[in-house]
Amino acid sequence: MSKLNTIKQPISKEMADFQVFFKSTMKSTTPLLDIITRFILRTKGKQMRPMLVFLSAGMHGKINDATHHAAALIELMHTATLTHDDVVDDSNFRRGFFSINALWKNKIAVLIGDYLLARGLLLSVKHKQYHLLEVVSKAVDEMSQGELLQIEKARKLNIDEAVYFKIIEQKTAALIAACVKAGAISVNAPENTVEAMEQFGLKLGMAFQIKDDLFDYEPNGITGKPSGNDIKEKKMTLPLIHVKNLLSAKERRQILRLIKKKRKTKKEVLNLIQLVDKHGGITYARQKMEEYKNGAIDILKQFPESEYKNSLLEIVEYTVSRKK
Repeated sequence: MSKLNTIKQPISKEMADFQVFFKSTMKSTTPLLDIITRFILRTKGKQMRPMLVFLSAGMHGKINDATHHAAALIELMHTATLTHDDVVDDSNFRRGFFSINALWKNKIAVLIGDYLLARGLLLSVKHKQYHLLEVVSKAVDEMSQGELLQIEKARKLNIDEAVYFKIIEQKTAALIAACVKAGAISVNAPENTVEAMEQFGLKLGMAFQIKDDLFDYEPNGITGKPSGNDIKEKKMTLPLIHVKNLLSAKERRQILRLIKKKRKTKKEVLNLIQLVDKHGGITYARQKMEEYKNGAIDILKQFPESEYKNSLLEIVEYTVSRKK
């Protein structure tokens, strides 16, 4: 049994029921829409976000219809933003599959994203769950601002640590925080519990994104080599940002010239990764990731023992130990 299947054990029935419900939220009378939404369902990833909604709800009360609505709303909004992201990034692949824009072109991809956003809004309004809608809408607002901030700063490559942490909090952590917050709200948890879960989600999300950024610099399980993808795409992440501040002005200029270079050789990318490692950038990023992980665990410790809590603790550990 995989780690994720073990984590999912307390909510296995709810997740199975959710698959059926989520499919129904995307149903339409337009044949092309149904073809594309079936494709979306076939290519869904680990579904960590619905899992977080259900585990948070189970830890604080009895999972109910509102929990399913919260999970579906988040998954609809998240899928919509990913569809739009692939258009913005001109990306042809998503989780090893062709992206919607690669198969059906940009115009249809944008309209599909709009449709999914609308379905999420209608789902919330139909069931008068305005508080849940507010939570998820705020997260999408944060994600949009984070993306724009990253684009603005990336042009000049002037991202410092404070900006980096703000970007990943908005782009990644805000939605994870919305998952566990919405789960708690769906079972009418007390306000202080809802706030604690939101903070837990933020810390989990920060650790998650730093781990993602470390994949660029650490050997992966498939090739045994660092991917270097962010470096190739001119993205400044924590290991490099930290080291950049330790170098001389001349060395910084050399690094920035290499980052800006359109076509980098494998040797150039590897040399930069080795430089970052030599100056402690990878170690520093791991330490920050551990700080956020431990902060998330400390928040969970205040709640009573349960199988749902155990699964959330396992998700925290999985977040920082996963291989992809």
